[in-house]
Amino acid sequence: MPLPSTPDTHDDIPSFRRSVPRPARARDDDTRAPLADIRSQATRPTGSRLGGPIGRAPSAGATTGAQGLPHPPTGGPATPQAPTSATRRPTELPPAHTTLICVALPGLAISTDQGQLNGSGLEGFYRAGRRMLSRCQVRVAGREPLAVQARMVTADRARFIATLCVSADAGPDPDVMVERTRYADGTERITLHSTAPRPLRLPVEVSLGTDLAELGAVASGSAGPELPASVHDSGLRWSCANGHSTVTAHPPPADALASAGLLRWELELPPGGTRSVELRVRPDGAGPIRPVGRGATSPLAQAGVAGDDPVAAALLHTCLQDLEALLLRDPKNPSDTHLAAGAPWRCGMAPADALVAARMTLPLGTRLAAGTLRTLARTQLGGRERQSGMIPGPRRDAGPHLPPGCTGTEATLLFPVLLAEARRWGLPEQETEELLPVAERCLRWLRGAVGGGAYLPDPRPGGPLRCETQAHAYRAALLGADLLDAYGRPGGPALRDWAGELRSRFGADFWVEDRGGGRPAAARTPDGRLVPHLGAGAAHLLDTGLLGSGEHAPGLLDKVRTEQLARLLGGPAMDSGWGLRSLGAKEAAYNPFGHRGGAVRVQETAVAVAGLAGAGYEKEASSLLRGVLAAAESFGHRLPEMYAGEQRTAGSAPLPHPAACRPAATAAAAGVLLLTTLVGIRPDAPAGTVTLRPVRSAPLGEIGMTGLRVAGAPFAVRVSRLGLAMVEEAADGLQLGV
Repeated sequence: MPLPSTPDTHDDIPSFRRSVPRPARARDDDTRAPLADIRSQATRPTGSRLGGPIGRAPSAGATTGAQGLPHPPTGGPATPQAPTSATRRPTELPPAHTTLICVALPGLAISTDQGQLNGSGLEGFYRAGRRMLSRCQVRVAGREPLAVQARMVTADRARFIATLCVSADAGPDPDVMVERTRYADGTERITLHSTAPRPLRLPVEVSLGTDLAELGAVASGSAGPELPASVHDSGLRWSCANGHSTVTAHPPPADALASAGLLRWELELPPGGTRSVELRVRPDGAGPIRPVGRGATSPLAQAGVAGDDPVAAALLHTCLQDLEALLLRDPKNPSDTHLAAGAPWRCGMAPADALVAARMTLPLGTRLAAGTLRTLARTQLGGRERQSGMIPGPRRDAGPHLPPGCTGTEATLLFPVLLAEARRWGLPEQETEELLPVAERCLRWLRGAVGGGAYLPDPRPGGPLRCETQAHAYRAALLGADLLDAYGRPGGPALRDWAGELRSRFGADFWVEDRGGGRPAAARTPDGRLVPHLGAGAAHLLDTGLLGSGEHAPGLLDKVRTEQLARLLGGPAMDSGWGLRSLGAKEAAYNPFGHRGGAVRVQETAVAVAGLAGAGYEKEASSLLRGVLAAAESFGHRLPEMYAGEQRTAGSAPLPHPAACRPAATAAAAGVLLLTTLVGIRPDAPAGTVTLRPVRSAPLGEIGMTGLRVAGAPFAVRVSRLGLAMVEEAADGLQLGV
């Protein structure tokens, strides 16, 4: 079943300032992906020039998204309303940073560290975006156990420990431990462990309830009251017009009270004994969730890391778990898998994010890339209109200094890039050729959108020429031309000619001169003014993509300006000590919590690390890398998509962002890219070679990676403390390049 949440119209943090509603009709940059993003519908960014109030009941003319949140109605500017003490601000999301989120899509289990599900905030078991159970409160001997520990065990499982003093002569020492193990698939196991010296007979009550609300309604505070329960089989059942939910218990309860939503047992525990109750939450008639990423069905290789720094191994292990937990099947072709953007807000396909994550995980094999490409190929726009060839994607906040950007543009430019690089990593020729016509249409769209100019314009008339967009377009042209030439298709020379013209003019048209040596502009307005603000988007100028023989395509900037950009990215205004800020700390409107206004976005930090290392600026790359690894350790090795860009100081910890997805596909994939950048694998499977360009300063000491995939076979490599690389396992016939 497809999940009813995905790409982001705007994916920034909540806005409490006045904003202007979206236009009534879709514009050229408003190509939509088929599903809705919970967070983007519940929030509107402060930095965009578009947006509107969300979270209220739909008014006349409003349309409702897939999660039940209304798109804003058309009309004049919204009138700000003062928040009342009785209600949450309409644009404020329930905080997610303190929750434990178990993920095995389409299943979610969201809990606080207390273990009890009280029906408040986001708490509950979800399937396909609907809350199957919102309340699950356990009482033993008439009392609520005292919570002492909560932790994630795996991506889909959390463990909660609570204690009780039951015996009259036990003193202050607990003699009953209540262990709750909660799974994303809707299973909860409640286990009582006795350390009492005598047998215990303990009454156990579990109070249950649900509203069967969509996650979007939960996020906006409009979930509604709990539904009445009825006794069903060995548990309870709830029903409404939009769905049904049942909880079955094993062993069956001694008593079930529908009016109170209560199940009761009398459990006998011998001295040192253990007794368990298992609850299973399911939609009516549905079986257990079978996650896509389990065992042989996972498209990702089970890679491992060993070396001097133990954080690297823990990070890769957790990133792999998170990636597998976020895997989804294309409902139109279940053999094709792709990544959801993240939990809890974006549990469906976000085209640009899915392509970015698939590209970062190419060292784990090409199956995910192939499934993502085939899934998005089915969404490509046809016909003869100027959008023909685009991969649809909604608008997204671009920070405080630019209007929203079009993720459809980014996805369309990423498609041929991912296909070209997947071929280098070992995507079979037959699969590449099947996808080649889609890539050709993406490249034709690029040439048509550029027309006779030197730059790719913004889809919205009068929009700015964005620096980041030119970097994406330049890379797509060079890698796309390489791909077309490899299969004897026309169009390669024209793409290279345009890329050459773009490169020759970019330095003059997009460079802001200043006393510090200058900087790339974030954008250029139609009247020629430069938007001078330095942000993490400039790191994409260093991401030129992989060509043959392990070489990267030449960059848009010359050597002098590339060195200046490296200095800026590694400087204190951009490097927070925890990673790369999305906007420099000295820029106007800097906000350490701003999604694209100062927060650290892990994806962009990984892009910067890989780009800096590839260009030879290892000092700057190593500093950013160590910062992210330190942040990962603080977050239990599960990287959120973003966190605050506050400066790191001695003894400090990174500040979580309350609206960040965790896990997030791009953050988990970024962990893979960060670690594989250290060993510097540059494959050329069609030529039968692989080149190693490790980070010679060895910032993490000795590191070895096993279980990777190059040319369809296992690949292992080790880099010594001196920065020397050695291949330890590779496909037969694969030659080491120079």
